[in-house]
Amino acid sequence: MFGNFEIMTNLQYKVKSLQHELDLFRSGEKYVQMHARFRADLAKKDREIKRLHSDLATAHTETMAVRNRWFQVFDDIQIEHADEISRLERAAKDIEERALRAERRVDELKDENIALRRERYAIASELEEERGKNQKLTVLINQNHENSSLPSSQKPGHKIISNNRERTNKKPGGQPGHVGHGRKKQIPSVRIEIPPPEEYLNNPDYESTGIEKRRQKVSLSVALNVEEYFTLEFRHKKTGKLVHADFPTGVDNDVNYDGSIKAFAFLLNNYCNVSIDKVRNFMSDMTGGALEISKGMINGLSREFSTKSKAEQEKVFLNLVGAPVLNEDFTGARVNGKTVQIICCATPNHVAYFAREHKGHEGVKGTPSELNSNIHVHDHDLTFYNYGKLHQECMIHILRYLVNSIENEKNLTWNTDMRKLIQEMIHYRNSMGPDDDFDTDTVQEFESRFDQILDTAKEEYEYEPPTKYYKDGYNLSVRLREYRDACLLFLHDKRVPADNNLVERLLRIIKRKMKQVMTFRSFDSIDYLCQSMTMLALLNMQSENFYKSVADVFA
Repeated sequence: MFGNFEIMTNLQYKVKSLQHELDLFRSGEKYVQMHARFRADLAKKDREIKRLHSDLATAHTETMAVRNRWFQVFDDIQIEHADEISRLERAAKDIEERALRAERRVDELKDENIALRRERYAIASELEEERGKNQKLTVLINQNHENSSLPSSQKPGHKIISNNRERTNKKPGGQPGHVGHGRKKQIPSVRIEIPPPEEYLNNPDYESTGIEKRRQKVSLSVALNVEEYFTLEFRHKKTGKLVHADFPTGVDNDVNYDGSIKAFAFLLNNYCNVSIDKVRNFMSDMTGGALEISKGMINGLSREFSTKSKAEQEKVFLNLVGAPVLNEDFTGARVNGKTVQIICCATPNHVAYFAREHKGHEGVKGTPSELNSNIHVHDHDLTFYNYGKLHQECMIHILRYLVNSIENEKNLTWNTDMRKLIQEMIHYRNSMGPDDDFDTDTVQEFESRFDQILDTAKEEYEYEPPTKYYKDGYNLSVRLREYRDACLLFLHDKRVPADNNLVERLLRIIKRKMKQVMTFRSFDSIDYLCQSMTMLALLNMQSENFYKSVADVFA
């Protein structure tokens, strides 16, 4: 109840207040009050607007002044900035000009540097070229029989080969306690007695021992033994034909020479390498001028000797074809100023020489080298690798090439190690007895060291490649690797020698003949010489009396 009373009271007061305002509006007094309040508010607003206009004018004035001052500052800054820009532009232009000059100078220096580098490269290349040429010339100058295939005769001024024997205090000649080798006594053709002196014969202080003291004086005399055959000649009375008894075989010309004279002249010319003129003069002097043999006859002895020994030569050929190990090599000769080739095929018991116009397959054709299908020993002539079943290279040649590499590639080690190894292998092979057999472990060790040294050679040449002026050492290392089996065959077969010295020695006979002849007139002459040398080698091996055997062939 109390709450409703309060609400009602408030409503009554609010109604009275609204009634009072309504009365004021009805009477117009409220409008007067509102108008007066409006005018007062309007005057107040006008004063505020005026004040604001005044403040705005003042602010505008101040703003214009500040703007003018800023414009002045901006103008001053702009002027200073323009001056700074001008100064910087001038500095930049100077810097640009300096940079251009520097760039031009750098370009000039670059060109000069390029020119100097090119000049240096050219000088370095020329220096390297000259060093290579110098090395090549040094190699050529230092080549001799110890480090190349050149024979010792090509270097007459070579150093003296030292004697490896140890010096002793013994005098030269026979030593006390050794059986002496006196001169052989001959069967006397005349005995001359020297009577004893009277002081010994009739002196009672001396008596005879019954021993005859003998001394011989041996002399040589050459006498012609001429047999003249004669017979009567008959004429047919009706036809006039002349007839006579037949002369013995071999007596065909007015003057005929037997095998003794032909063998003597033939051996002097072809075995002793005496010129034809000297043979004629020597035989003439020996016979007191009675024997005058023509040059043509002496020159034709090779053809006659080779023709009469064809059967024996064919036997030698067949023996070489079937030989289990065949040594072979070529050497050069001259015919009418042109170079021809002589091939030698040999075993310890048989030797054959063949004249050929060229090397290679044409030179091998028709020789035992072509037909022999067993083991071939040679000096790395690639032609021979096309024939036979197995091959052995001459290790002596390889040792010489290694010496050459050692002398000209002192910074490498493989060549020295390989030379020592090959010498050790050859010594092992030569020290074996006829009944000894190869030790498998030793041979495998040799082969392993051989391969290791070649690996070292490959590493050394990769680190320092060979020059174009001297590649012999590098080529030798490649060759040893490629033909490894052909270098080590002598360690697996006792029949195979470690070198080709057999043929080398036999070819020296031809070389000595070439020194005397210089050049042959025809190819047939050198062909007959080769056939004759084949027969001479056979007779020299098989005959006790070499001269008599040669004379028998002519007979």
